[in-house]
Amino acid sequence: MSATSSQKTTNKSVLATTPELVQNTYDMLNRNLEIIRDRLGRPLTYAEKILLGHLDDPRGQELYAGDSYLLLRPDRVAMQDATAQMALLQFMQAGRDETAVPSTVHCDHLIQAYQGADADMQAARTTNAEVYDFLRSCCARYGLGFWGPGAGIIHQVVLEKYAFPGGMMIGTDSHTPNAGGLGMFACGVGGADAVDVMAGFPWEVLYPKLVGVHLTGQLSGWASPKDVILKVCDILTVKGGTNRVVEYFGDGVGSLSCTGKGTITNMGAELGATTSIFPFDERMATYLKATERSELADLANANLDLLTPDPDVIANPDGYFDEIIEIDLSTLEPHIVGPHTPDLARPVSKMGEDAKANDYPVELSSVLIGSCTNSSYEDFSRAADIARQAAQHGAKVKAKLWCSPGSEQVDETVSRDGQKEALESVGAVVLANACGPCIGQWKRDDIEDGQPNSILSSFNRNFPKRNDGNPSTLSFIGSPEICVAYALAGTLDFDPATGEIEAANGTRFKLDPPGPAPEIPDRGFVISFGGYEDPPPADERSSVVVEVAPESERLQLLEPFSAWEGGDYEKLPLLLKAKGKCTTDHISMAGPWLKFRGHLDNISDNCFIGAINAFTDDAGEGKNIETGETGVGFPAVARDYKARGLRWVVVGDENYGEGSSREHAAMEPRHLGAAAVIVRSFARIHQSNLKKQGVLPLTFVDPADYDKILETDRISILGLAELAPDRNVDVVVHHEDGSEDRFEVAQTLNDEQIEWFKAGSALNLLRAQSSE
Repeated sequence: MSATSSQKTTNKSVLATTPELVQNTYDMLNRNLEIIRDRLGRPLTYAEKILLGHLDDPRGQELYAGDSYLLLRPDRVAMQDATAQMALLQFMQAGRDETAVPSTVHCDHLIQAYQGADADMQAARTTNAEVYDFLRSCCARYGLGFWGPGAGIIHQVVLEKYAFPGGMMIGTDSHTPNAGGLGMFACGVGGADAVDVMAGFPWEVLYPKLVGVHLTGQLSGWASPKDVILKVCDILTVKGGTNRVVEYFGDGVGSLSCTGKGTITNMGAELGATTSIFPFDERMATYLKATERSELADLANANLDLLTPDPDVIANPDGYFDEIIEIDLSTLEPHIVGPHTPDLARPVSKMGEDAKANDYPVELSSVLIGSCTNSSYEDFSRAADIARQAAQHGAKVKAKLWCSPGSEQVDETVSRDGQKEALESVGAVVLANACGPCIGQWKRDDIEDGQPNSILSSFNRNFPKRNDGNPSTLSFIGSPEICVAYALAGTLDFDPATGEIEAANGTRFKLDPPGPAPEIPDRGFVISFGGYEDPPPADERSSVVVEVAPESERLQLLEPFSAWEGGDYEKLPLLLKAKGKCTTDHISMAGPWLKFRGHLDNISDNCFIGAINAFTDDAGEGKNIETGETGVGFPAVARDYKARGLRWVVVGDENYGEGSSREHAAMEPRHLGAAAVIVRSFARIHQSNLKKQGVLPLTFVDPADYDKILETDRISILGLAELAPDRNVDVVVHHEDGSEDRFEVAQTLNDEQIEWFKAGSALNLLRAQSSE
């Protein structure tokens, strides 16, 4: 299957990670770290070297972990098609003719999984032609690389083509830390952060603290790299990594392949971590050489002192990490997590009894392998090993099995080497090289909406409605090989280590654990740049026209948000008090709504439709306190308040905004009139996105004050003229009966972020600075 109609080539693009770029990065790291070592007077972990080595001002930057905001200079930016639309619409307002750092767009999110790779790709190109044309022309106009639909999932392509040890990258997708498997400090951000960097400004992030994961031993049997991160999720939970970097170290690190490391760092997003990272080693060098980057491997080997922790960090880790987790790979069991959250874990051996005890539907309706987390050559090889064992007995899957290769390069290589054929021989359907069901792009004919069912995937997220839009689908996560084994059994009540599979002749057999899978194909990868388009030369770009039709339902040029008017927020209506988990999926759903990611007004009709109303336990609807009407969809209530000239407030619970980096979850509320969000705690990326869009993110000083908020309340936020770093803000809650509650809320805005708020958004301020 060809990625696009474009001619395939093995030529590297003009935006390639060249030896010159890498050497320049290492030279910068050396210069900056000489200053940092003098200031700190101590050895450094690997994550610290890359983070602090990219400081914009290493001499003047305040360095207080957990408190200082760092200004950093990333080496590149990557965006996927769903988030790139809004990021590029914002960049078009920034007053720049080209991006300041190498940047790419990857078309992987808008391809719906339904009938199989070829049919789904044809449908995607037709359905999304307007969006693809916009992205392609915008890339050509401003000097970005464009990876067309079918070329692969952004994070797999970045690992194959752009990532390098010691580099720093930001990406408009929460799973950007996948590149940490190749030693890169890679962070998921909102589009406004990407715009800053593409416009030549530093990237700002809270100085993260450090979690060390000490790996010893070596994986064996059914255990895989996926089980490492599932175990870490079990230990740290979905908010245990917030404003922290997870750094892996120890003798066990070298036993993991580069793509296996990528699986682990990728799903570190589920911890809420700023990023996750492995130090450089020979497994990374092997991968670089196999993907035609031998010169980069040589450069990395020549700079080991930069790309590994200082010796004392390994000898005395307690002195360098805020928390240390010990994992012995030799005793690690395969795990399955879920449903509804990636930190509800149990060993595979306990899955059956756990399903029965919790009344989970035991029969599996579908099993899925792939996604940016587990779609490498090694992943497909281990999955194919299980399929071949079954094929020898004539067995077929009892639950429908869907497989998504991570890139055209992986797809063509597993086609050549037989892994795809092995999976298809037991009944698997191979999908396009895209995200598909992992991000809600899955059309199902087998399940009615609201019908309880269980699925198992090798994906990374499993929030309700995440995969298929059905709130009654219970989504579990495991490794690719575990997924294939369970597809053959057809039930959660199964342990691959002890259970038996039914053969075609009615006899039963046991599966052996997959044998060692090659991380690198014996015959090398089928190197492909299919679907890639370089931007035209700089002197030709000004003639490129980026058109957005005024009548388009999918694209809309942005209007600047209004600036702060200078006063306090007085008696604003409460739109929503969210109960429990309120992720970015709850705030701005994906699935069918992805088609509106470039049209802010249209996509705002999904704002909070998944959020649980704390007063009714209903999803997506509440009370309009201006009209007294109840059971009204939150978007309609918000639009009514906006039409009346009213700003409004949202109240939330713990880890509000967990999940995806999608800035739509901040831009939609802002567009509809949100003034502030007050919660018990925030997820990092969402809090940053709210700040960027001029919405005040506030935190209850006393979490019990959440309970004081009533459905018909109006909320005043006072002292905004004196807004300053580390200064709490007063809130008055005006109840319908005339009584009031008054309490303090905390805010984490620094001086620059306060200027964003006053200007109405970070983009407004950037535009003003660009015109000076």
